[in-house]
Amino acid sequence: MNVRVGPWSVRLAPRALLVTALLVVAGFCVTVAALSTGEFTVPVPDILDALFGQGTPVAELIVGKLRAPRVVTGLLVGAAFGISGAIFQSLTRNPLGSPDFIGFTAGASTGGIIAVVSGGSAATIAGGALTGCVVTAVLVYALAYRGGVQGYRLVLVGIGANALLVALNSYLLTRANINDAATAGAWLTGSLSGRGWDHALPVALALLVLLPVCAYVSRPMRMMEMGDDAARAMGIRVEIVRGAALTAGVLLSGVATAAAGPVVFVALAAPQLARRLTRSPGVTMGTSALMGAVLLTGADLAAQRLLAPTQLPVGVLTAAIGGTYLVLLLRKDRH
Repeated sequence: MNVRVGPWSVRLAPRALLVTALLVVAGFCVTVAALSTGEFTVPVPDILDALFGQGTPVAELIVGKLRAPRVVTGLLVGAAFGISGAIFQSLTRNPLGSPDFIGFTAGASTGGIIAVVSGGSAATIAGGALTGCVVTAVLVYALAYRGGVQGYRLVLVGIGANALLVALNSYLLTRANINDAATAGAWLTGSLSGRGWDHALPVALALLVLLPVCAYVSRPMRMMEMGDDAARAMGIRVEIVRGAALTAGVLLSGVATAAAGPVVFVALAAPQLARRLTRSPGVTMGTSALMGAVLLTGADLAAQRLLAPTQLPVGVLTAAIGGTYLVLLLRKDRH
């Protein structure tokens, strides 16, 4: 459906708009549930008062200092993973083309582990994770480049790099002392526990800077899904668009991993679930971001409440959900 607004014509997809609205509502409901429930229940009408410093001291501590930063970090990290997954799945034209499979998450894990065993602080670990992700992406891109980068070549090189980095991570853990190994193991699971505003702010800034880049390359990327030759025939500067998209995807994945650890399968599942719900012919970044935010925040809420008072790291639940989704995806593709 095309709508004219002055000299511009805007194409609207009613189903995509409906899915977007439902995801926004779902995100709002999950956020309210996460802020209000727990060992200390805060009535829904009192949440805003607590956030703006007008509630009781206990409610302000629970909501404003403990729960709100965790929820906001989850929403932002989930959105970053969702967009990153959408970028790589579009560039590779492969539903398995996510940071989890092509080595970038493993590279971030390597950087984080090195920072942990070196006795680094939380900020150092985050910086190590971001550095590891970027370095891995540069190496994978360089190895996959042959007068350009084809999607299947990027996936194959990335899978090989992922295997090598997983082996390196295991070696580093075996050489670390028991305390550092335990710390690194907990970080590698992926968790939102203890996250504060200092974790949410870098992800928010990254999204603020990189979302315009993603919006700019989204249309050319849709054309590139038909093949590089067809895109070039339509005037798309393929390598420039691919380079900009890869840079944005790598940085979003690295920053998200730095904030919450290598939470697996969100970047894989969110774009595909969004695509199936909207019935879009290609991967869409906006709905992928919303789906990632809802998935991660909802998984974290379930991880806190399912076995209460015991709390699970959110990475355990996303791995279980993602593994089930991957089996279903492969089974469907086989038929």
